[in-house]
Amino acid sequence: MKDNFSLGSDKYAKYRPTYPPELFDYLGSKASQRKSAWDCGAGNGQIAIQLSAMFNTVYATDISQSQIDNAQRSENIIYSLQPAEKTMFQNNMFDLIIVGQAIHWFDFEQFYSEVQRTATRNAWICVVGYGRLEISKLIDQIIDDFYHHVLGHYWDKERKFIDDNYQTIPFPFEEVETPEFVNIQVWTLEHLIGYLNTWSAVKHYIKANHVNPVDRLQMDIKKHWKTGETKTIRFPLLLRLGKVNK
Repeated sequence: MKDNFSLGSDKYAKYRPTYPPELFDYLGSKASQRKSAWDCGAGNGQIAIQLSAMFNTVYATDISQSQIDNAQRSENIIYSLQPAEKTMFQNNMFDLIIVGQAIHWFDFEQFYSEVQRTATRNAWICVVGYGRLEISKLIDQIIDDFYHHVLGHYWDKERKFIDDNYQTIPFPFEEVETPEFVNIQVWTLEHLIGYLNTWSAVKHYIKANHVNPVDRLQMDIKKHWKTGETKTIRFPLLLRLGKVNK
């Protein structure tokens, strides 16, 4: 699994969007048992902290120690440095396994083998993420041009799975149809720029060219964003949910 997010993990924790409470209410309604959950690719613990209010114990794993060091804490969250594809967990542990904005980096076959091994009978697996942000028609066009024409080939090939709304990942489970969720944030321009600077392709661009392309983008967006103004940001959620049959 690639680690594109250890560098600047404090910014990742500060600027990345959270997930809406409605999503966790929905997942809670599905889980018949709430003893143990696994947040795989937990990053800064955004999902783990939500699950900690629902499950007795939450196990949160990541391959980045820096991300774990910056993660949100709770007494019933156990963080550990482990790859998704090979863990030290016992068999039949988890009533829910969830991956947030990370599964496109995994080796699918090996990870799904771990899911089958570590899930309890009739456990659920949830794959969730978020698509490109939506602000306004004009600003969306500016960011879209930046995404495709400035960053372009600086995106890792795995990014295509997100562009495809996770519909092209393998998902060998008893899938159920889910509601549509939208993550709504209210951000300043500073927060938006902070978020854009966490994009992996931006980091690749800076490494190759020794200049930050977001600086020019900020100037373009600033023409349409008043000083001190906040705007509503919409992130359509990508969601797949299935039952692990054993």
